[in-house]
Amino acid sequence: MDIEPLSRHRLFRTSDAEEARVRMGGILRDHRLDPGAGVMDARCDFLGFGGIALAQLQYGVQVRVRSEPTETFRLVQIPLAGRVLVRAGSLDIASDTTVASVPEPDEPLDMNAHDSSRHLLVRFDRHALDAHLLRILGRPSERPLRMSQAMRLRSPAVRSWLETLRMLHRDAAGPGLLRDSRLGPHFEQLIMSQFLLAQPNSYSEVLLGGGAGNAMPRPIRRAEQLIAERARDLPTVADIAAAVGVSVRTLQEGFRRYLDTTPTERLREARLVGVHADLAAADPTTSTVAAIAADWGFWHLGRFSALYRKRWGVNPSTTLRH
Repeated sequence: MDIEPLSRHRLFRTSDAEEARVRMGGILRDHRLDPGAGVMDARCDFLGFGGIALAQLQYGVQVRVRSEPTETFRLVQIPLAGRVLVRAGSLDIASDTTVASVPEPDEPLDMNAHDSSRHLLVRFDRHALDAHLLRILGRPSERPLRMSQAMRLRSPAVRSWLETLRMLHRDAAGPGLLRDSRLGPHFEQLIMSQFLLAQPNSYSEVLLGGGAGNAMPRPIRRAEQLIAERARDLPTVADIAAAVGVSVRTLQEGFRRYLDTTPTERLREARLVGVHADLAAADPTTSTVAAIAADWGFWHLGRFSALYRKRWGVNPSTTLRH
């Protein structure tokens, strides 16, 4: 996603980690910030828009950010460059320029960002988003809103939502017409509506009503969920197709149309995320790369190492040692 800095809305720029932590705490919530080696060049542009806020953030060094559940707001973290590994509760989300993270607000966060990372953070006031959901439904909700925590940035519906965010971003850098009191509330509702329609959630079936031509079919949504939850013990695409009740060909066509990827690529990505998390947590004196890779279905060590280096930028042995 190509977005220029909002220099007219610069919140801070600092080389001091503690100042960066305190200033970002005002946008998100109090958290722990642990920078890696190098000179920090943290900068943040911030734009508030009713119950929505945009923050463009970079630290200039590798950082680890840990916080308690956000509770009062939902956060979408969209990498503009680099990579971020997000652990929301017990779920790992490998986030890059193709995948954003949408952690549940009731889960603690542990985020590790590469030194080249730049992020666009979209913050939704939780009460405002829930209230907007009620307006769309036209009736009280039966259960809490739960969302898929990985956002596929290349899906058609998400791309449409991103274009709306770009419109707000461009307007903020120029005339500022969208923040006019007569237009702003309508545009705010548009952003929230697109988000609820684009990101799979516990009300997607009701919201989409089965009539939208680009609505993701339930088997495809279920297959993506299965891959995220059971990548370790679903060894083949045929197993996934059987689990959701469709043919392999239908599954492949659905993934290409709605997610701009293939089931094989998504399964491999989920396994690489699992391997990365297990290597980072393992004791290098009692664990081996080969054993952990095999546990996730990577039997050819040379091929696995090449895939791992391409995905994470380091050898798997480096992750295990650190």
